[in-house]
Amino acid sequence: MVASIIPMDQAQSARGIYAEVIGGMTTFVTMAYIVVVNPGILATPGTGIPFSGALTATVLVASSMTLLMGVYARLPFAVAPGMGLNAFFAFTIVLQNKVPWPVALGIVFWSGVLFVIVSATPLRDHIALAIPPALRAAASAGIGLLLTLVGLRNAGLIVSDPSTVVRMGTLDHRAVLLLVGILVAAVLLRRDNPFAFLAAISVATALAWALGYERPPARLLSTPDFTSTFLALDAPGALRVSFLPAIVGIFFTDLFDSLSTFIGVATASGLTDESGRPLNLRRGLFVDAVATLASGLAGTSPGTAYVESVAGIRMGGRSGVASIVTALCFVPCFFLAPLASAVPGYATASVLILVGVAMFRSIASLDVSSVEDAVPAFMTLVLIPLTLSITQGILWGFLLHGLLYVVAGRSRELSRTLWLLSILAAALLMLNR
Repeated sequence: MVASIIPMDQAQSARGIYAEVIGGMTTFVTMAYIVVVNPGILATPGTGIPFSGALTATVLVASSMTLLMGVYARLPFAVAPGMGLNAFFAFTIVLQNKVPWPVALGIVFWSGVLFVIVSATPLRDHIALAIPPALRAAASAGIGLLLTLVGLRNAGLIVSDPSTVVRMGTLDHRAVLLLVGILVAAVLLRRDNPFAFLAAISVATALAWALGYERPPARLLSTPDFTSTFLALDAPGALRVSFLPAIVGIFFTDLFDSLSTFIGVATASGLTDESGRPLNLRRGLFVDAVATLASGLAGTSPGTAYVESVAGIRMGGRSGVASIVTALCFVPCFFLAPLASAVPGYATASVLILVGVAMFRSIASLDVSSVEDAVPAFMTLVLIPLTLSITQGILWGFLLHGLLYVVAGRSRELSRTLWLLSILAAALLMLNR
């Protein structure tokens, strides 16, 4: 009927735009949990970061950088503060290393500056090609374990112990609601329902309110908070030699995430050129780099492209129009701080664990047939959650990869860039003593 009234090219164009809109909305729904989860992690007691400021910064980065991805890179990828890096920012840099949060934002900013410089030069391609696939997979799996550890801690299943470092916590309503959240999300994930994570958080929160464990918010809406964390970074204070390992660690993690997301999603979705290279990869990586720099300015942990974008791509998002739609969907979230702050930490624990599981799947690609490949990957994998530091895992992985290849008589297989990365890792580990 439509084709008989509207010329064929216009009908196809209308269907194309409709598919882009649906794709953009689907991407938003699948990743909207970050609006609650990210400020919840950043505002963990002890960090000093205001929840309202962290939420405003999260939405600001997600909306503006996703819009830039659509307008400049013309890609259907959404951008927001990355899972894993937010836990590293809050728990390792701020809480464990006792770095004031404005200085920590400065660390994020300088990492973004480094990423932008590398993304604008051929050095990016040299580094990307030099990083062993095993270390990329191990880093992703290690970050997954780190997120799982944070989720279990929020649910009270794991607590600190002076004798055994950690031990089993008390089983109470938090553990029950964690289980409920996992079950709700699992059922919906099996049906490819984009509301899976939001539903898990919502059900657990509603039960906590109904049973009297938490109080619902007195009001649902508020004005955005652009006064507490926006432009609150201490960029000069972050320019200390002792902070260099964290800056480099965030840079490499961001680079891993970006390459994995762009290459993996583009390949799976057919957004590649004749040679199999992701479309507009250079522009996409540049936007990702700018997102990290902008995150430091806005007041949140580093931004990165989200793998959840594949859901929107599958629903028809094939161009930057989908990203523009996703960016617009984030705008109303500026006003939801009271509602989001009433979500208890244990209500988001199921999402942290399930995202951790998704990231841990990368371990399936690890080749552990030789000791020189297995040991660096294993050390990267275990050091990230055990030290609560992505930096330590990555640096030890680079160092051991170079040393063990020399011992195994395979030094000729090491590229010049990887030699430099191994030496840099050793230097940074010495600085971090």
